[in-house]
Amino acid sequence: MSERKKLSDILAKSEHEKLGRVWDSTKAADDLKPIPSGECRCRIIDGNLFTAKSGTAGYKLTLAVLEGEHAGRRLWHDIWLSEAAISLAKRDLGKLGVASLERLERPLPEGIILAAKVALRRGDNGEEFNRITRFDVVAIEHPEPEPFAPSSNGTAEPVSNGEVEHPPAEDRRDSSGSTSTNEVPPNGRRGRGAYGRT
Repeated sequence: MSERKKLSDILAKSEHEKLGRVWDSTKAADDLKPIPSGECRCRIIDGNLFTAKSGTAGYKLTLAVLEGEHAGRRLWHDIWLSEAAISLAKRDLGKLGVASLERLERPLPEGIILAAKVALRRGDNGEEFNRITRFDVVAIEHPEPEPFAPSSNGTAEPVSNGEVEHPPAEDRRDSSGSTSTNEVPPNGRRGRGAYGRT
């Protein structure tokens, strides 16, 4: 039988003392009750495949409530991957842009915002819990771009709306005094490329 760890094994003396003072002055948190029935605006923060105790495969969404007195609380929605539930799974996953089962092996895009209808249910043991009965995607919030992006020479250059600022033609002369043949058109774009626009 392995020896039980002591606090001194995982905490430095100063951390142990500080944590002890905080412990003595902190009130225990109340048990969190389920949130009331209604509609919540939530962000998807995770999506993972799992297997229930019954052996049924599923895909679990973890959501964070964005607004109101319950902002920050977590909600979960199980999407069952069984023959009996496959039509419901395709409905829910289709809203998230998932068109195949294999797509579930990759992370969902960031910033998916849902309007989720939350119900309050009571289990056989009398315990209350939340269940999401329906959701709709209402927005996709893209992460804010970095204010400065590294350039090819290792320095940081401002980025605005995905466009790269180019110096005037007279600043791009080579040692012979000729302007580079790789001219930037008047609209500031070099052409279509992979993501270019006209």
